[in-house]
Amino acid sequence: MRKLIVLTFMTLDGVMQAPGGPEEDSSGTFEYGGWSAPYGDDIFGKLMQKQMQPTDILLGRKTFDIFESYWPAHANYWPGINEVKKYVLSNTVEQSDWKNTVFLKSLDDIKELKNSTGSDIKVWGSGELVQLLLKNDLVDELWLKIYPLTLGKGKKLFADGPIPAAFTLTESAVTTTGVIFANYKRAGDVRTGTVGA
Repeated sequence: MRKLIVLTFMTLDGVMQAPGGPEEDSSGTFEYGGWSAPYGDDIFGKLMQKQMQPTDILLGRKTFDIFESYWPAHANYWPGINEVKKYVLSNTVEQSDWKNTVFLKSLDDIKELKNSTGSDIKVWGSGELVQLLLKNDLVDELWLKIYPLTLGKGKKLFADGPIPAAFTLTESAVTTTGVIFANYKRAGDVRTGTVGA
């Protein structure tokens, strides 16, 4: 069985929308795109290099559109991104010129992928997909980058009510600008009293 690892940049109030730039995702009249930019430092860069080690990835269609338009021509910033398998959950897109891209149609396809053999699978961005995975208890680990600011509105990591679940902190670090890197692994079920199991 393969692990599904959700990686996200988020504010203190849980907003994960458009951390990289103003044009990334302005849906819902979101006007704070690029909020993560002022917080980079050497520690941040080293930790991100570790998190961006090549492994298969799973994306929602909107995040895939952003990745597909940028990363094929900028792979020197993310070595291996063109070579890894890119799984995309989409009901509207079925093919891509970006090599090693596979399209999935349903939650059952994701479950089948998770139950296959292979590397861990990292889920980048993809807010709606992450909501689906959390609701269906398919997330094995959360790798969060928590920024010291609030935005008040935007797409939120836990907006749609994930199931009650326990997680164990496995790794953490704090940058000089106050960004907390916190990695958690699934550790039991609050509903059945197996917290920490």
